Amino acid sequence: MGEKLERLKEHIGKVTDLQFAAAVLSWDQEVYMPENAVGPRSAQLATLSSMAHELFTSDTTAAMLEAAEAEVAGMDYDSDDASQVRVTRRIFDERTKIPTELVERESKATSEAFVAWRKAREADTYATFQPHLSELVDIQVEKAGYLGYEDHPYDALLNQFETGMKTAQVEALFNDLRTGLVPLVHEIAAQPPVDDSFLEEGKYDQQRQWDFTLLLLHDMGYDFTRGRQDKAPHPFTIEFGNSDVRVTTRLFDNRPQSAIFSTVHEGGHALYEMGSPDRFERTALAGGSTLGLHESQSRLWENQVARSLPFWRYYFPILRAFFPAQLQGISLEQFHRAINKVEPSLIRVEADEVTYNLHIFVRFELEKDLITGALKVADVPDAWNAKYEEYLGITPPNNALGCLQDIHWSHGTIGYFPTYSLGNLMSAQIYDMAREQIPGLEKGYTRGEFAPLLSWLREHVHSHGSKFTAPELMQREFGQTISAQPLLTYLREKYTTLYGL
Repeated sequence: MGEKLERLKEHIGKVTDLQFAAAVLSWDQEVYMPENAVGPRSAQLATLSSMAHELFTSDTTAAMLEAAEAEVAGMDYDSDDASQVRVTRRIFDERTKIPTELVERESKATSEAFVAWRKAREADTYATFQPHLSELVDIQVEKAGYLGYEDHPYDALLNQFETGMKTAQVEALFNDLRTGLVPLVHEIAAQPPVDDSFLEEGKYDQQRQWDFTLLLLHDMGYDFTRGRQDKAPHPFTIEFGNSDVRVTTRLFDNRPQSAIFSTVHEGGHALYEMGSPDRFERTALAGGSTLGLHESQSRLWENQVARSLPFWRYYFPILRAFFPAQLQGISLEQFHRAINKVEPSLIRVEADEVTYNLHIFVRFELEKDLITGALKVADVPDAWNAKYEEYLGITPPNNALGCLQDIHWSHGTIGYFPTYSLGNLMSAQIYDMAREQIPGLEKGYTRGEFAPLLSWLREHVHSHGSKFTAPELMQREFGQTISAQPLLTYLREKYTTLYGL
């Protein structure tokens, strides 16, 4: 590594330190912070965010970046040094378009909006959150103007989470997915319903659920010396470098599957971050690449692994030992069918694999309309309910189960939701390759063995950090473009067997 690049990395490391310091405060706000501390906390976050932004977008950074670019000129595209400069340049060019004042205003607004959203959801009062959402939408529209776009203002926001992806590309992929999903949903709906009453009606001790989820995390390969699990109203993963990656889950007395799959899902995110190479720490290459790739890892562990029959051949006897009364007389096959039950539902994070993407379609379409002004913030509840009736045939009885269920808008992360479905698509493609290249992969699940899968993911996905965009990584490692067909094939095969279609 040349001297100019080394100086740039040291400089970017200071920016990263400020960002991680702000992230620690954000984690505390969502997990432990007293409710009335929102005022000081929003100011603290705004200060750190503006400091990080000013340092990163400074003339000093620009000069160091230009010097480093000259130093790596001619190097191979895939090399660490060339990638370090290329990715830093991309982020720098994007962030220098956004005024520090807007960064500070957004940080303060999102901190206050989070507390308002939590109160609004608990009390089912959209009016409590509405002014905050209006402010955040205005900020995102303003940000899109600064970032610039050719075809659609949503492109500018989507690009922050899925680099290089355009709204039109997402629409095309979602159309392909919708075409294959809708007939499958109808075919399943025509079958006798699956009985999952033993899950929905039983009382499952939350401490026992907690202990079981810790066991799952450990077996997946999650390193508790570099992370921890806590409780949050909306499960999430957060990292402060690859040596401190934390997950959260949520627990319900009558839905043990919620904690189980939330933990495995967030564990998949965490393993990706923990697998980022040490040499990338405190640089632009650290951590997962795009949000879609990140979601591919969480959904792969949650669905292809943890909802599979081989997985539960090992874990169902253990779970039954945790809950002998609740699962008395329940067979492995009954349990497996119950946790894979397909049924239109209100809550995205609790949705089954088949209907999950319909929840994303709703959010994607509403966000596009919010950004263009075709949808007013005051009309979001009615628009949300109409979309749920259109896509899932159900109408939320209240806003807490409707437009207030997700945390994302309180964070100002408009443009994020499509990455969930993009992640689902890539998870199926990546898992197909894993099954092809790892002999006896799923047989190993029956013994609680996941090291071969984790090692393979480390090599083909995690080891690249943020060097490549999702399309670049999918082509480089798997020779594929992002496609809906592998996910549709996986779902069709799995649910044809489960439902006898």
